[in-house]
Amino acid sequence: MKLGRLNHVGVATPSIEESIAMYRDLLGATHIGDAFDLPAQGVRVCFVNAPNSQIELIEPLGAGSPLEKFLEKNPMGGQHHVCFEVEDIDAARAWFEGKGARILGPTRIGAHGTPIFFLHPKDMGGMLTEIMESPKQAH
Repeated sequence: MKLGRLNHVGVATPSIEESIAMYRDLLGATHIGDAFDLPAQGVRVCFVNAPNSQIELIEPLGAGSPLEKFLEKNPMGGQHHVCFEVEDIDAARAWFEGKGARILGPTRIGAHGTPIFFLHPKDMGGMLTEIMESPKQAH
């Protein structure tokens, strides 16, 4: 397996709107996508485009969101995960499984519309890591 580019850093937030204001007003971000719901993952998502990557703002979407526990421990939010691209999601999953890495849940469709899965932080140096099949078109 060959690890691809860093696609994004996921940042949990209690308020996407407040986070957008910070990235826009404090950091000068000008390319900010529209927020949208991702019910299958229990989150609301918004991408802030940087010259070399993206910040994925993620906010809980109702009760039972997987972000609830993270925000209980980190009320202001913070870095939640990193996401790397791979050419073939099935080959990557098999490779990680063969290495004994714990995969959290099934492969599913992520916010970019491509297949993803997550690796357990305890197998990745303490960082929740998303593996994403490279999009076929620019994002």
